[in-house]
Order: sequence, then structure tokens, then C-alpha cells
Amino acid sequence: MMSKLRASRERDERGFTLIELLVVILIIAILAAIAIPVFLRQREKGWVAQTESSLVNARNSIEAFGTGNQGSYTGIEDAGALADAGYNETDTVTLTVQVTDDGNAWCAQGDHESLDAMYAVSSESGKPQTGTCVSGVFTAPAL
Repeated sequence: MMSKLRASRERDERGFTLIELLVVILIIAILAAIAIPVFLRQREKGWVAQTESSLVNARNSIEAFGTGNQGSYTGIEDAGALADAGYNETDTVTLTVQVTDDGNAWCAQGDHESLDAMYAVSSESGKPQTGTCVSGVFTAPAL
């Protein structure tokens, strides 16, 4: 009799219950809900860093061009002149360079294909930040 009871009990306890499976699925869903937004923010930070790096590269090339051109930046708007000055193009960042009418100041604007915000660096700011270029001058976004 005892052996029959033991055998039927072993047969009944072979798998997981439905409640146990649902608890595991719920835990996995909670962890995924936490991890996915964090991962997406990290990707966006990478795109921003890529855009800023491209703008710093452009800034250095533009300054090198100006140094070799007696302090004038006129002509650097041309992609060929920028490449000749040492700028390494990035596939995902579109760069636009503008020079003031007198040729004494410049502004470079970077647009990453995966970002909504524009980033820019100018001869006055020297540091990439959110904004755009208008007639060779950096313009901060309206708040």
C-alpha cells in the first residue's frame, strides 16, 4: 500500500505548477520593463557622443584651416576644404559649416540620423552643445 502511495505521489510532482510558471514569467517581465528603457537611453547617449565627437573633430580641422589661411575661415564651408584640413567624416552625422560674412567666425552644426536634437559648436563657444547655426553664429534652442 505504501509503495503505491509513494509511486502516485512521485507521478503527481514531476512538473511545475501553473502558479510557479506565472510567477517566473512575471519576474522576467518586470526585469525586462526595467532594462529596456535603460538600454535605449544608453544608445541615445552613444549617438550624442558620436555627434559631439564629430563636431570636435570639425572644430580642430576648422581651426587648422584658419591658422593656415591667416586667420580667415572663408572657404571652409566646402566639404573638400574641410577634409583637406583633416576632418574625418562620420557616416551617421551630417555636418554643416557656416562662416560669418567677414570670415572671422564660424559655426559647425551636426545632425545625427537617429537624434531629434541638433548640436553645434562655434568659434565663440568652442564646446559642442544643443543648438543650431544661423549665418555662422551659434543659436541656442528656445526653452
